[in-house]
Amino acid sequence: MNIYDFDETIYDSDSTKDFYFYCLRKYTKMLFSVPPMLWAFFLYILGVKTKTRFKEKMYGFLNYIPDIDSALEDFWDNNEYKVKQWYKQRHKDSDIIISASPEFLLKPICQRLCIKNLIASRVDKKTGVYTGENCWGDEKVLRLRAEFPDAVCEEFYSDSLSDLPLANLAGTAKIIRGNELIEWAEYKPGRLKMFLSREFLSFLIVGGINTVSNIIFSTVYSLFIPNTTIAFFPGYITSNVVSYLLNSYLTFKEKLGFVKFVKFFVSYIPNFVIQTVIVYLFDRFVHGAPVLAYAIAAVIGVPVTFVFMKIFAFKKEKSE
Repeated sequence: MNIYDFDETIYDSDSTKDFYFYCLRKYTKMLFSVPPMLWAFFLYILGVKTKTRFKEKMYGFLNYIPDIDSALEDFWDNNEYKVKQWYKQRHKDSDIIISASPEFLLKPICQRLCIKNLIASRVDKKTGVYTGENCWGDEKVLRLRAEFPDAVCEEFYSDSLSDLPLANLAGTAKIIRGNELIEWAEYKPGRLKMFLSREFLSFLIVGGINTVSNIIFSTVYSLFIPNTTIAFFPGYITSNVVSYLLNSYLTFKEKLGFVKFVKFFVSYIPNFVIQTVIVYLFDRFVHGAPVLAYAIAAVIGVPVTFVFMKIFAFKKEKSE
């Protein structure tokens, strides 16, 4: 049998996203669900909430839909055309669709496509409450083994490397990009993916905290050290100690350690050089308030620092 992911694989978009905005246009009361969803997303980025708990809060918008079954039928009437033709040509009765999208959302389209086997996240279509975990990553394999214990996967198709656990079970696995089918082993993800990850978003939040602490500490030291550039040095070091603690606990989920601490500071050298040059040039030619120099310097070099930190300071060991 062949196994397929759904979103961005056989469906040319993300069905959950499409359904969310479809409902938002029709049911304006859904706006009340946005603040708690954004707060849950913030906590998820920081690693406080799991993906399942965040998505459960997001699906709280279902409470504002008076007739969910009617909404689903109308949604698929308008979005069925996004199912890709290459899949329709390959479709077999034995196909299994495994998706992180909610089961209630995919059931109607699977019935229309005569897809008999669907594994997806179990979400209450009226409340958004999950039964079990989000069907993603390793959870997909667990669900497959539970519902089809004797399944032998000949071919597997997905748009995401997070489906590697399923790909490892298949005789042949392919990554989907639009309508292009790429051999799994030959696919090379773009560097942009690194900057769209939860880690990077968490790094930006921690970086924001670090930016504020850097400005504060450097400004305080400048009250006692007359040279703006020299005052920047102890301020930078102090704020980076705070940054190391936050990145260890929140961004990269790593235990504290002396070697990692040293690597952390080494990974910040490019950022330190960039910021020091900016502070020096500002102090030399602009002669503005020190706090402004520290603020400008602190927000530059974030992507470079993230790459060095991820690859060098918090690099995962192969045995992990």
